[in-house]
Amino acid sequence: MSTIKQPVGRQSSRVYRRRRFVVGLGLLAVLVILFLIIVQPGVSKGDADAPKTPAAATSESPTPTDAATTIPEVATAVDGAACDPSAVQVAAITDATKYAADALPQLSLSLTNIGTTDCVINAGNAKQVFTVMSGEDVYWTSTDCQTNPIDAQVTLKPGVVMPLATPITWDRSRSAVNTCEAETRTAVPAGGASYYLNVAVDGIKAAAPALMILK
Repeated sequence: MSTIKQPVGRQSSRVYRRRRFVVGLGLLAVLVILFLIIVQPGVSKGDADAPKTPAAATSESPTPTDAATTIPEVATAVDGAACDPSAVQVAAITDATKYAADALPQLSLSLTNIGTTDCVINAGNAKQVFTVMSGEDVYWTSTDCQTNPIDAQVTLKPGVVMPLATPITWDRSRSAVNTCEAETRTAVPAGGASYYLNVAVDGIKAAAPALMILK
């Protein structure tokens, strides 16, 4: 049985052209791929250069909780049942017990609802009375020379302490309604003298005074 062999030697020009065409297509495909990688059509330069920011993690909003708020210094009005005086605890507060000769006491107060339900009270400075006493003698009262009194209704929640927003500075002087315009007023005795701050809000008095010793 005879075997037919393909001729060996120079191929025809058609074969060479076909081979060059195939090689050219391969090179063109490689160039197109490189071009697409470098240029990235459809992506702006800013997008390409911008750092990749991970998606923000989602979380549930925190549940609001009741927190103590300060007694307003502007007129306010709220709806609700009036507080039973027996359910309101008033506390007299000072920033220290002993004061150096050049220190001015800061007088404050707080309200606490010791009842079981929300209630409303007028806690504005029109209803606040600060009184400094020594023994039975009254030396200073906040209402003697008070200006711009306001009514400020607030809602007291059970067990939540509501402090005064800004303490009152006592200048260690005697007060009287006829000395409000005086440039100076008589200083109270010091040198270790003891004084007591009594406070009341809307007619409700603090159970105990706060001690102040002036050097």
